[in-house]
Amino acid sequence: MEKFDVPKPNHPLVTHIFTADPSAHVFEGKIYIYPSHDLDHDSPSNDNGDQYAMEDYHVLSLDNLESPVVDHGQVLHLKDIPWASKQLWAPDAAYKEGIYFLYFPARDHDGIFRIGVATSASPAGTFIPQPTYIAGSYSIDPAVLVDDDNQAYIYFGGLWGGQLEKWQTGNFEPEAAGPAAEAPALGPRVAGLSEDMLSFEGAPREISIVDENGSPILAGDEDRRFFEGPWVHKHNGWYYLSYSTGTTHKLVYAVSRNPMGPFTFKGTILTPVIGWTTHHSIVRFQDKWYLFYHDSSLSDGVNHKRCVKYTELHYNEDGTIRTIDPYGN
Repeated sequence: MEKFDVPKPNHPLVTHIFTADPSAHVFEGKIYIYPSHDLDHDSPSNDNGDQYAMEDYHVLSLDNLESPVVDHGQVLHLKDIPWASKQLWAPDAAYKEGIYFLYFPARDHDGIFRIGVATSASPAGTFIPQPTYIAGSYSIDPAVLVDDDNQAYIYFGGLWGGQLEKWQTGNFEPEAAGPAAEAPALGPRVAGLSEDMLSFEGAPREISIVDENGSPILAGDEDRRFFEGPWVHKHNGWYYLSYSTGTTHKLVYAVSRNPMGPFTFKGTILTPVIGWTTHHSIVRFQDKWYLFYHDSSLSDGVNHKRCVKYTELHYNEDGTIRTIDPYGN
């Protein structure tokens, strides 16, 4: 366990390692952040995401936003996961009945992305993985919502390297392409989680994201369509689905009264950052809301050497979220 400086808004939480894809939660009265860990290497980038060669996870925590950042060290490594071959990408965490759960994607030994789960008695780990991935799981970027009635939902999916296009038939089709520009965009997937949080309740369902008129967001609408990184939080009875648009480098959001949708598109949360990817989480702490995100400013724009940051998030009176400029004053 190492302690580092008190973080400043829109500045890297830590600089001793490259971190990305932060999932932030309040556990035991503290903020815990579950990021991915970018390796410091110089392989070329491609649309398949081979440059994101992450092998382990660290957990970061803050007593509050005026306290030092604590790195709790490595809490799970690729070599400890029997079914996984490479690429421990963006994780998430959840808590239920005395157990902390870490959900993570990785490629299996056939190169297909699956979602695994590991457990711990502490939010800081160490996490012990289940012997195999969640049955019926695929693609990347798991995010878990434990609702007010204690029912848990897992959201996931990502295009391109995340392989979501390849599952349109319900089976893995390695040569499958995405829908045409004028067709409805692919949505993230959602499934209920079992009581023990270790398996799906039923097959995953595609989430519909529509415009204000109820028409599906189209695949060619790259300013609004889903690309990767789904996150769901609840505010004033509404479920907010936020996600990355990928090619246009925005974080955007849609809302619903139902955790499984459909969700109505509302607007942009975060304008583009330095670096190609954008991935985030939204958390309430001490009556304020915060956005955790990443950019590549620590590496002067190298896409697979990123750093986690945070900033305060504000709602308007009508429940919409104010757009954030990550480099504004």
